Amino acid sequence: MRLLLFLCALVSGACAAVPPELAAALKTFRTDGPRGWAFTQATESGATGFVERFDPAQRDLARWRLLRQDGHAATPDEQRDYVEDQKHQAQGATAPKLTEQFDLHTLETVATTAERTTYRCRLIQGETGDTTAAFLRVTLVLHQPTRTIESLEIASIAGFSPTFGVKISEMKTVLTYSLPDADRPSLPQKVTTHLRGRAFWVKSLDADMTVTFSDYAKAGKP
Repeated sequence: MRLLLFLCALVSGACAAVPPELAAALKTFRTDGPRGWAFTQATESGATGFVERFDPAQRDLARWRLLRQDGHAATPDEQRDYVEDQKHQAQGATAPKLTEQFDLHTLETVATTAERTTYRCRLIQGETGDTTAAFLRVTLVLHQPTRTIESLEIASIAGFSPTFGVKISEMKTVLTYSLPDADRPSLPQKVTTHLRGRAFWVKSLDADMTVTFSDYAKAGKP
């Protein structure tokens, strides 16, 4: 959950004419994958790590369970803290759909092969005066035979200052997805984030995070 909120918060939609195969893929694309699938999510960032299980068949906060933290099975105290954290995140946790922030008027084709086409576009500028979007670009890889978004990258093209005293020199998030088959739709496989920057020229903001998804199962089935 915290990952999805972070991704949606990166940008703050209009839609121009786009290639029909890409339009079809974007129409059904969800950064968090299709509804109705349970999965295990493993997050690693520096010395910290979490393993969580998501089951949409459960109700409300019970959908997420903390299995492991920092290399060991989650203790009762850690599980209680996790539930409290989930409660805080759930309060007012409504974020815009990420694809609605793509400025498709600026769409360009970067590369084309027999099966894949790579597109790039800008992000729509927010209405609050935030200039961050001007320094970011979206790169999409479309698998043509299945009309599936196989990867999505949001990366900075230059250093920028999102707020006073904060300087970001590099920022990149990459999401990858499986291709659909007869038994499963396209599902998230991995998310990587890379950040380099400083706050007030003293505090480092450098951070790298990897999230992997596994053990998919249709909700309600073992």
